[in-house]
Amino acid sequence: MKPELQRRVQRYGWDYSSPHYDTGWQHQLWPAQKRLLKKSNIQKGEKVLDISCGTGLITLPIAKTVGEEGEMVAIDLSEGMLEKAAEEAKKNGFSNISFKHMDAEDLDLSDDSFDIAINSLGLMYYPNPDQAIQEMYRVVKPGGRATALVWGRRNACGWAELFPIIDRRVESDVCPLFFQLGTDKTLQKTFAKAGFKDINVWRFDMALHFDSDEQAIIAAFQGGAVALAYRKFDQHTKEEAHAEYIESIQPYSDGAGYDIPGEFVIVSGIKSR
Repeated sequence: MKPELQRRVQRYGWDYSSPHYDTGWQHQLWPAQKRLLKKSNIQKGEKVLDISCGTGLITLPIAKTVGEEGEMVAIDLSEGMLEKAAEEAKKNGFSNISFKHMDAEDLDLSDDSFDIAINSLGLMYYPNPDQAIQEMYRVVKPGGRATALVWGRRNACGWAELFPIIDRRVESDVCPLFFQLGTDKTLQKTFAKAGFKDINVWRFDMALHFDSDEQAIIAAFQGGAVALAYRKFDQHTKEEAHAEYIESIQPYSDGAGYDIPGEFVIVSGIKSR
């Protein structure tokens, strides 16, 4: 898929998924995102860039940490996601966050302007993640840092059959290299290639709990990356795909819900002074 088409698929796909994202993923992803924030070691008063902020799941906790003395800039390619994040920020009384519609591979931001740049589960979706990491390096101050969270290996993520289930029914190419960044030392090498030093890597497993078939289906088909492709399905095809996905996650059922394994990788690096 050509990069420009892939960006368009991602942009409109996430617009469609934005109303359902929190229902399917907020509580499930928070333990991994909480670990990302801990490894990021964000301090009061810092200026932070949240790339691919989505509905603001880490944006608001970061804004609380940096306080009024600090500053948050949160960007996303999906206007639907940004609108939802901005609503949450306003509802919770945050005034230190700027939300901007922006491509992670082409940041309209000044060089050397942030103490830290964070990317939580966004890099897998970009046509050129190397370019996005180079942009993180560019906008971080000398001595500043960057952290990223990605999904790990395909065979360690219990929900991974979702992609072939979709692709058997419609040609989507939603995430052709989705698991590549979390395999071996790929992300670590990409950080080093961009110029980051003192690179650290953490690989860990975490179960994603879904209360019911319905919640698991909403998360997989409506709240994530395949939402745009899923919209092309007629009702019969949707039901067929639902049944196949539920069958694929049956090994993780406890009779009442699901604890689906997921592997994650966090990488951090520092920009030389």
